[in-house]
Amino acid sequence: MEKKRSLKFWIFFWSISCLFLAGWFLYWNTHSGNINTQETLVDWLPIEDQQKGQLKLALDLSDFIFGQDNVQRTFLVLFQNNMEIRPGGGFIGSFGILKILNGKVADFQIHDTGNFDARIPNTVAPPYPMAETLHIKFWQLRDSNFSPDFLENAKKAEEFYYMGQGGETFDGIMGITTNVLTSFLKATGPVEIPGYPGTYKDEDAVLKLEYQVEKAYEQQGIQKGDRKSIMNDLGQVIMAKVFNLSQTQKLELAQVILEDLNRKDIQIFFRDPKLQEKVVAAGWAGQVDADWKKDFLMPVDANLGSFKSDYFIKRSFDYSVDLTGEIPKAVLKITYQHNATQKDWMTKEYLTYLRVYVPDGSWLVNTQNFENPKFGNEFGKKYFGDMVYVKLGETKTVILEYNLPKEIKTDYDLKIQKQAGLNNIPVSLHINGKDYKFDLNKDTVLNNIQ
Repeated sequence: MEKKRSLKFWIFFWSISCLFLAGWFLYWNTHSGNINTQETLVDWLPIEDQQKGQLKLALDLSDFIFGQDNVQRTFLVLFQNNMEIRPGGGFIGSFGILKILNGKVADFQIHDTGNFDARIPNTVAPPYPMAETLHIKFWQLRDSNFSPDFLENAKKAEEFYYMGQGGETFDGIMGITTNVLTSFLKATGPVEIPGYPGTYKDEDAVLKLEYQVEKAYEQQGIQKGDRKSIMNDLGQVIMAKVFNLSQTQKLELAQVILEDLNRKDIQIFFRDPKLQEKVVAAGWAGQVDADWKKDFLMPVDANLGSFKSDYFIKRSFDYSVDLTGEIPKAVLKITYQHNATQKDWMTKEYLTYLRVYVPDGSWLVNTQNFENPKFGNEFGKKYFGDMVYVKLGETKTVILEYNLPKEIKTDYDLKIQKQAGLNNIPVSLHINGKDYKFDLNKDTVLNNIQ
């Protein structure tokens, strides 16, 4: 009897397949003698220089992970549901342990964090404001990604894993959001699943799958224990399409996955320092830039007790900077639009703990809809934090007015870092009379704005 696979398995399978698709393509052409060098093949491809560099890195990662050297590599994979956004990318409902030996999957086990957390001693107090909102007394693996920095989250997840008597030693840790499923469907086009109604498209597949496994299975007479069998069927349909793609289409798919890496929908940590250095340089490590000393902005949300409401939340940022006075002044407006109009099994009123990371030395002057701010320092930055509550169907704007450090005025540059799991956020900038508009899909730097 064929073994059924869970949704988490297929999310991981799709992610890993795509992440290293380019690497495999290059690997077999170079190592089979079809092309003299890896660099020659990459340089031959009709893509931008930045993408060529990323494909070369994908090849390096493939050589390491799929090496034919009789060395087993073991990876911890954190599955992050960004419909319930957390600072590191989304709620960790499960995690996987992947073992690869001589280019093949030697073992892959999925673990429910709800079950695994029962093994973790109740000794670690949760960070503010988890106890107040989630009503939990202790911090455990499922809530471990409370930092905007993936390296910190990876370390914390590993710490909880060992507290739960996990026995593996990891060569790397990966964080993956549900957006990767959407990436696959963009490449393959809409799919139909035999035995189930409807068509699954890139723009609605995640929502349809959530409804299928939570509600629709009852109407279809499917037993609760079999309700997730649709994931196995969907995986087979999609992978059949992937394998039938042309080489050009596979390269296009690999480029989509490169976008997922750049958007932090896939974040990576490697124990090997040389590989990790390359991952950091490529921007795939999901780290907060602690070395940046100019103007800086990174809003970070943590959905605490709002179900999967982030599917219905639309955000926008408006940031103004006045450099004309002795003290540079900043005004940040973050608008939340809750597009759901009624409470149901998936959504309710939105409750988020918002932290805004700004240059160290900044001073909060005035706020709106941010009534009880908390303050902290990490990654060489200062942050302002507070709870934000948005009713169903409501649009609410949080306004922060703050003074920036005086030295910001000299050769003004701005870096905006995005939160993992949140994409396509409209940004409007107003700096010294100049206006800029773009969608925030990756870390962005604006230089020499005077």
